[in-house]
Amino acid sequence: MRTRFLKGGADAMPDYELLELTLFAAVPRRDTKPLAKALLARFGSFAEVIAAKRERLMEVEGVGDAVVNQLKITEAAAQRLAKGKVIGRPALSSWAALLDYCMAAMARSQTEEFRVLFMDRKNVLVADEVQSRGTVDHAPVYPREIVRRALEHGASAIILVHNHPSGDPTPSRADIDMTRNIAAAAKALKITVHDHLVIGRGGHASFKSLGLL
Repeated sequence: MRTRFLKGGADAMPDYELLELTLFAAVPRRDTKPLAKALLARFGSFAEVIAAKRERLMEVEGVGDAVVNQLKITEAAAQRLAKGKVIGRPALSSWAALLDYCMAAMARSQTEEFRVLFMDRKNVLVADEVQSRGTVDHAPVYPREIVRRALEHGASAIILVHNHPSGDPTPSRADIDMTRNIAAAAKALKITVHDHLVIGRGGHASFKSLGLL
């Protein structure tokens, strides 16, 4: 499997084999195929396995601290790699990479969080911050705080991002009203809100594409 991975990369391997290789780093002297298949049967895919909460992973027979730690290291590495492809680069011309990063960071979270991406005058992404975390269907958002942070970063534009743990990225009326409040506060200080992305397991919604911004 290692040879096939080195020659063909992850695309040459099904999820259970890639997971086997990942688990082997945690339990090197054991056949990891049964555990990989058990995890996939419980969570559905490689991405869902590495994003699963520690407590839920520990419910699977054969999973201990070493396995959980390895999976969480893999998740963190995936997010760091995705973030590295967008920070310091023009956000609007790296849109696919930006969406990949937002999906990796937020799509599988079981609680709602609100993130702001800050850009300079050339639309280069200079900072990425989670402004708030909340419950399964709400995260408190304060327009003044968002604008204050934009000024501190010297940002000329921002992209708003939040997730829907339900999986459905359709914007709610509360999402729409909140976005308009932030856009109004930002406009007063000549800060542009380029878009508001809503992230769900099944995809994303763009306020700009929907004509809501």
